[in-house]
Amino acid sequence: FSSIEFFPPRTEEGVKNLHARMARMLVNTKPLFTDITWGAGGSTADRTSEIAQYMHDHGHVANMHLTCTNMDESKLVNALKLAYDGGIRNIVALRGDPADDQVGWEANDGGFNCALDLVKYIRKEFGEEFGISVAGYPEGHPEAIVSVPEDEVSQMSEAEKKRCSVRDGVTYVCKDEQYAIEMKYLKEKIDAGGDFILTQMFFDWEVYDTFVKDCRAYGINCPVVPGLMCINQYPGFKKMAKFCKTRVPDWLDEKMESLKDDPKAVKELGTQYGIDTCKKLLEVGVPGLHFYTLNLEKVVYGITDGLGWTDTSALSDVTTIDADAKSMVAVGSAWARVGDTVKCAQGVGTVVEIRKEEGITVVTIPGEDKPIELKTGSYEKVL
Repeated sequence: FSSIEFFPPRTEEGVKNLHARMARMLVNTKPLFTDITWGAGGSTADRTSEIAQYMHDHGHVANMHLTCTNMDESKLVNALKLAYDGGIRNIVALRGDPADDQVGWEANDGGFNCALDLVKYIRKEFGEEFGISVAGYPEGHPEAIVSVPEDEVSQMSEAEKKRCSVRDGVTYVCKDEQYAIEMKYLKEKIDAGGDFILTQMFFDWEVYDTFVKDCRAYGINCPVVPGLMCINQYPGFKKMAKFCKTRVPDWLDEKMESLKDDPKAVKELGTQYGIDTCKKLLEVGVPGLHFYTLNLEKVVYGITDGLGWTDTSALSDVTTIDADAKSMVAVGSAWARVGDTVKCAQGVGTVVEIRKEEGITVVTIPGEDKPIELKTGSYEKVL
């Protein structure tokens, strides 16, 4: 099977365009389920719920992401009840990423500490009413991946060498000891009620194959669905690979560098790379292929056409189908940047300063004699 994933766009125009894209991709790719993400810092809570409901009402099997970040128990309960009452029965239980201006991840007062807490809560309160998927990290969670001193690279284990990445001459890896902790935690999530695993993106199919074998060795016997990042643009590819500390095969890195000034060639490479990778994955055996679409569709169609799963060649607008790409911009963090409008207990104002290390945002509000200082998480960005 194939499944697809979208993120909530920042603007109403983007949402409208996404609705149209969802309708086309439902017909053209017939996904088993469709994910909608939950933004960093809980920034897209309302919009995620709205889009998940729209998907459900228009024929998709909605798989809604839900994170602990900036969400106390009451907010999580409300999100789950809203989904349940709307007929949504599938949740991706995640811890979530820290906000852009947050030094490290911290649990909200009255919130949960990790995805395991969320899985346990859903099973306790809703029984088997929800299907629950959880995240798996074939190379280790990005926060567990560390730089390796140059004189220690040769001392890495064979397993570490196969999942390490090199960026700007520096080697990064999730060391064996930490990787073992990651695998044990993953088993806890499944044992607590997770039904299957969706993996973090990867660009080396052998990393996925090894990860599945490791899962089995740790007694994790549920389906492990590979998450495939579609390569649409050079900047996005570089940004995501760096953010996730993802291993990129040398040949792919070199080829992307040579084509970085040719957007059309990058898409063509992304399509052919996707076809080749999917064929390798199908050979080793996968339950399905989950495409991180980046809210675009041309590369996805190129891959599924190349696999013989679809035939979109007859679509009249296939060459211009991603013309609305500029409207597909993510909301971003709930913690605003200078110049953004935010809402707090004192009213609506403008961010004039962010003191990141202190967790303080300074806001000017009409009618107030002087700027006020707000703690991170005590306000909402006005979209």
